[in-house]
Amino acid sequence: QVELVESGGGLVQAGGSLRLSCAASGRTFRSPVMGWFRQAPGKEREFVAAISRSGTSTDYADSVKGRFTISRDNAKNTVYLQMNSMKPEDTAVYYCAADHVGRRPDRAYEYGDWGQGTQVTVSS
Repeated sequence: QVELVESGGGLVQAGGSLRLSCAASGRTFRSPVMGWFRQAPGKEREFVAAISRSGTSTDYADSVKGRFTISRDNAKNTVYLQMNSMKPEDTAVYYCAADHVGRRPDRAYEYGDWGQGTQVTVSS
């Protein structure tokens, strides 16, 4: 009915780059806000970035600010996460989130739809 298809995960060396993609299909969402979250082994799922419909309003976790860039292509119903200067601590399963309801796009519980997750591993 609604599907978020993620791609782009993989293995990268520290200092390298990866770009994650999340294509949304199916029903329309209650809000155009899209987000990225990640979960490392033994840790809680944490906010990474969020973006408004136009792409002009973005929000980033302090840990990725200046290194990661969230963007979207509405014609393709796709949101991206460009990850540069990657660090080993960026290693996690990354999840695309949609169907946001609320006023805090950095809160996972405000999203109604999630992708399956894609593994990102950073090593040297």
